[in-house]
Amino acid sequence: MSEILSLKPTAAKRFALFFFVDMLLFTASIYMSFLLRFDFAISPPFTKMMTSAMLIFIVIKPATLIVFGIYRITWRYVGIMDLYNIAKALIAAQLILVTLLLLDTAYGQQPIAVDSLRVIESLRGFPRSILGIDLIMSFIMISGLRLSKRLYNEIITKGNATVKGHRTIIVGAGNTGEMILRDMLKFHDSGFTPMAFVDDDINMIGVQIHGIRVFGEISRLKEAVQKFAATSVLIAIPSLNYIELRRIYDLAKSTNATDIKIVPRIYDFQKPNITLKSIEEISIEDLIGRQAIEVDFSEIRGFIEDKIILVTGAGGSIGSELSKQICAFDPKVLVLFDIDETELHNMHLRLAYLFPNMEGRVHFVVGDIRDEDRLDAVFKAYQCHTVFHAAAYKHVPMMESNEIEAVKVNIFGTYLLSRLAVRHSVEKFVLISTDKAVRPTSVMGATKRMAEYICSAFNDVAATKFVSVRFGNVLGSRGSVLPVFLEQMRRGGPLTVTHREVNRFFMTVQEAVSLVLQAAAIGSADDILVLDMGKPVKIIELAEELIKIHGYKPYVDIDIIITGLRPGEKIFEEILTSKEESQASRHKSIYIAKGYDKYTLEDIEKMLEEFASVDMSVLENDAVKRLLRKYIVHYSALPQ
Repeated sequence: MSEILSLKPTAAKRFALFFFVDMLLFTASIYMSFLLRFDFAISPPFTKMMTSAMLIFIVIKPATLIVFGIYRITWRYVGIMDLYNIAKALIAAQLILVTLLLLDTAYGQQPIAVDSLRVIESLRGFPRSILGIDLIMSFIMISGLRLSKRLYNEIITKGNATVKGHRTIIVGAGNTGEMILRDMLKFHDSGFTPMAFVDDDINMIGVQIHGIRVFGEISRLKEAVQKFAATSVLIAIPSLNYIELRRIYDLAKSTNATDIKIVPRIYDFQKPNITLKSIEEISIEDLIGRQAIEVDFSEIRGFIEDKIILVTGAGGSIGSELSKQICAFDPKVLVLFDIDETELHNMHLRLAYLFPNMEGRVHFVVGDIRDEDRLDAVFKAYQCHTVFHAAAYKHVPMMESNEIEAVKVNIFGTYLLSRLAVRHSVEKFVLISTDKAVRPTSVMGATKRMAEYICSAFNDVAATKFVSVRFGNVLGSRGSVLPVFLEQMRRGGPLTVTHREVNRFFMTVQEAVSLVLQAAAIGSADDILVLDMGKPVKIIELAEELIKIHGYKPYVDIDIIITGLRPGEKIFEEILTSKEESQASRHKSIYIAKGYDKYTLEDIEKMLEEFASVDMSVLENDAVKRLLRKYIVHYSALPQ
C-alpha cells in the first residue's frame, strides 16, 4: 500500500494514469464528433444517442489499446512506430464499433447480446460519419497525450535551457547522428549540447534536424568548431574505414576541441540503439585497422536465428567477439565453453549489459577442450546446431617451446570436438583458422594446418558440414603487437620490431568476426574460406603511426629498435599455398581456397596415433616437430 501511495513512478501508476485520462479523452472525442457533425447544435434525440455511444466507446477503445500494448509505451521515448501502433489499435476499435452497429441493423428488432442493456437499441440510426470524425479526433488526442512529454523535453525546455556541458559538433547527419541528437535533446544534463552537424552529403547541407543545422561538409569541421566555440566532436558514422576515420580524427585534433568521441559499432543490427551512454573514446585499433565491412545481415540471421550455437574458446579475443555478434542475431541458445572461468564471468557481465533479452538463453560452461566426457555432456545437454571452434593456443613464440601443449589443444582438441560434433549430428562446424597455417614456419601454424586437415577429413565421412575460415592478425587481441607497443610506450619506449621488412595483414576484431559469421553462413562442406584482410602493413610503419597518433615524433621522442626475428616467425604471411588457388564466393571479401592438401580420416587417425606415442613427460620434445615436418608438406622444407 505504501508503494502505491508513494510518489515513485511505477508501471501500475503509469497504466492507471493513462487509462483514466484516455477514458476522458474518448468521452471528449465522441462529444466533439457530434458537435462537429451537427454544426454545434445537437438535437435531443441525438443527445441521448451520444450518451449511449459514450458508454460503448469508453469500454471498447481502452480495451483495444490494452490488447495492442499501447499502455506499455514510455511517453519519454514515443516515436513513429508507437504512433503507428496507436493508429492500428484505434482502427481496430472502430471496426469493432462498426460491426456492432451493422449487427444491430441486420437484426432489426431482434435481441442481441447487449440489447438487454437497451444500449444498442438506442443507437439505431447512428450517423456513420461520426465514426470517421471520432477516429481522427481520438488519434489526435491519444497521440498528443503521449507526445506531450517529448514536446516538453525537446522543444519547450530547449528554448529556456542554457548551454550545459560540451558544445558539440556532430560529424554525420544520417540515422546515427539523428539518434545521438535526439538523446542530447532529451537529457539536458547529458554533458553535451548540440551546436551543428557536418556531413559530406551535399543534399543535407543547410538542412535542419530537430532544429540543429547541417553546417557544411566534413572538411569544414575546423571552421564549425571555431564558429560555435565547440569543445567536443562526436563522430556518428559507424561504417567508416580507418582512412576516413583518421582524416576526421586529424581534422578534429587540429581544432580547439578537447573531447573527441565516436559511436560504437552496432551489435543489434536489426534494432540499432545508439545513445549517449554508449559513445566511446576512439581506439588505436579504429585509427589503424578499422575497415568498412559490408555483410548480409539477413543471411547471417537466417543462419543463426532460433538455432543452438556452441562457441569454444569463448573467453578469448575472437570467441568473445563471436559471442557478442551471435547474440545480435537472436539464437535460441548460446553455449559458451572455455577453460578460463574468469573470462567467462566477464563475458557473463558484458552480455547481460548488452543483451538483456538473452537472459536465460546464454549458458556458460567451464571445461577443457581435451576433456571428452565434459564435451560429450555439453552436446547431450544442448543438442547444438552449429559449432564455432575458436579454442586454440595461438602465440607463435610461446608454442615453439611448448609444442606438446600445442598438439594437445590445436590437434587432439580439434579432433575430439569434431568427432563429437559428428556423433551428435551437428549441422555445421566452423573452424577458426589462421594465415599462419599457410606454409607454416611455426609449431602454432603447423598445428592449425593439421586442424584444417582434420576438419576436411571428417567432411568426407559425415553429414556435418565442416568449414574452415582463415584470417590474419586482429588488432588489439591478446598477444597481438598493438598491446605490446602500447605498453612499451607507457614505459617511454623504445618500441621493438623484429625485422624492418616484416609485415602482417591487420583488421579489427569486430570486422574480422563479422566476416567470419558471413563466411560461416555461406560456406559449404569442405570449404576453406579466406578473408580479405586488405593490404599487408609493415610493422615498423605501424609503430611509427602509433607514435604519431600519440603526438610524439618517431626516433626523436620515442625510439624504434630492431630485435631480430623470433622463433617460428616469418617476414610476411600468406593466405594461400603455392598449390592452392582462390575462387570468388558470393561475398567480395571472402574467397574459397581450392587445390589444398587433404588426408583421409583413416590417415588422420594413424597420424594421431604417432603423436600420441610421443613421450609427453618431457618439457620440450623435438619428436613433435619432426612429426609435424613429416605430415605438413610445406613445414617439412624447414631445417631439420
